[in-house]
Amino acid sequence: MDGMDGTPADGMNGMARGTAGGRPGAAADGLPGGVVVREARDEELAAVAALRWEWVLENEGTPVTTREEFLRYFVGWARENAGSHRCLVVLRGTEVIGMAWLAVVRRVPSPRAPARASGDVQCVYVVPAERDRGLGGRLIDALRELAREAGLERVTVHSSSRAVPAYRRHGFVASPRLLQAPGGGAARSGSAGSAGGPGGTPESPASGGSGS
Repeated sequence: MDGMDGTPADGMNGMARGTAGGRPGAAADGLPGGVVVREARDEELAAVAALRWEWVLENEGTPVTTREEFLRYFVGWARENAGSHRCLVVLRGTEVIGMAWLAVVRRVPSPRAPARASGDVQCVYVVPAERDRGLGGRLIDALRELAREAGLERVTVHSSSRAVPAYRRHGFVASPRLLQAPGGGAARSGSAGSAGGPGGTPESPASGGSGS
């Protein structure tokens, strides 16, 4: 099921159901030899940006800028938003072969829980040559572990219909109360769609990426 920001918050309760088995910062049991899942380091952000660029090209997207300009912009954006967007990478040796992001949003305080936050899974991607080895699932598990450590109330993902079974296998469940409406911006993530993939939906883990 491959290819498909975080500020810790105290006093949270509840999270997406399921077991978070990933361990960011360590080699996960059962991964192929030499493969590690951990949080990205500053010197790896350019490689992460390159994955995002390749994701768009793979899904026949049309970039609105040059590759060099995008990589420079992406690295700057990642540094500026490190407090709210946490990036995990999959490495084989020193090569970045996959990525996943956890975007954290602070929620309005409640008398029962003054410090509240929730998360959103974004940009889960594994390079084509490394798919069908369980790496996408390891990324999802590792993101859920980050969410658990941060005490997030819940974690959401905008998934394509093809990716729904994969996310269900890793603890996500559908909610009839989680609704959405279009905003005023022109989303360009992924390809020509609005949320990371063809036709306006993120790609499934098996086809290259998932999450907006």
